[in-house]
Amino acid sequence: MLTRTTVKRRSLRSRLLSWFLRRRFKPKLMRPDFDPARFRVTLDRDMGKNPIATGVEVVPVQHQGIHGEWLVPASCNSQRVVLYSHGGGYLFGSPLSYRAFSSRLAVACDARVFVLDYRLAPEHPFPAAADDVIAAYRYLLTEHDAANIVLAGDSAGAGLSLSLLVQIREAGLAMPSAAVLLSPYADLAVTGESVDSNSATCAMFSGDAIRRAAATYLNGAPATDARASPLYAEYTGFPPLLIYVSDNEVLRDDGLRVAERAAAADVATDLRVWHGQPHVWPLFVPVLPEANQVLKEMGAFVQGRSA
Repeated sequence: MLTRTTVKRRSLRSRLLSWFLRRRFKPKLMRPDFDPARFRVTLDRDMGKNPIATGVEVVPVQHQGIHGEWLVPASCNSQRVVLYSHGGGYLFGSPLSYRAFSSRLAVACDARVFVLDYRLAPEHPFPAAADDVIAAYRYLLTEHDAANIVLAGDSAGAGLSLSLLVQIREAGLAMPSAAVLLSPYADLAVTGESVDSNSATCAMFSGDAIRRAAATYLNGAPATDARASPLYAEYTGFPPLLIYVSDNEVLRDDGLRVAERAAAADVATDLRVWHGQPHVWPLFVPVLPEANQVLKEMGAFVQGRSA
């Protein structure tokens, strides 16, 4: 069953943020000499300065090749766990650059959040990230019941969360209770119409940047491999999905098509389409009203589907 909600309101802050991203962030990703390794350093330096939520402890993890960190609210008394996979086109992003968001997600969900530090391309192309996320899930299962685990991720991380669901089913493991997908990057064959039609309106990416990221991560692997492009997976048996997309981002059609495929497989799917927002706008908490609203909704969804 597919439930679709459209949110048309847009704040002045959202308009200003999109203007800023389109002029300062997007050009960096479109440069022909874009260097992912250098960009990671800049992103960690800039985003790592953002303050985390009050009362949340950061606990680094290195366990049998699994790297990441726990965000643990002091007020959390539940058994709830969120496995979060960050975005960045499989090229950049880290738990450090996501702390301001992931710490607030932990508070909103009343949960311990594990942010996976998966290996990145071009140094570690496909299937490195897919291998890392299934290893992380197995790690969580050693101490947590699957019914208390929720998957979440944004952009490439949302695609990775879907990839994980495919791998969980193939491995015969217990499914998590639900998954939250923010602007999923789910089709590395890059066949969505919005990749080009929204290339000018998207505040953060262009169609060419999306294609380059896909080619770099795939490194010659088939673009329709379901572990890389879960749009092409069979969705039968997946847990309930909550999906957010913006109507003017280049990855809009990835999210819409994922929702349609899931619903066709009788997966309970809640699709929420917001007007004019930047790609993965929930990351811009607490300054963006639309981000704060989505965070509340994510928290309610996660708490309603896990103990």
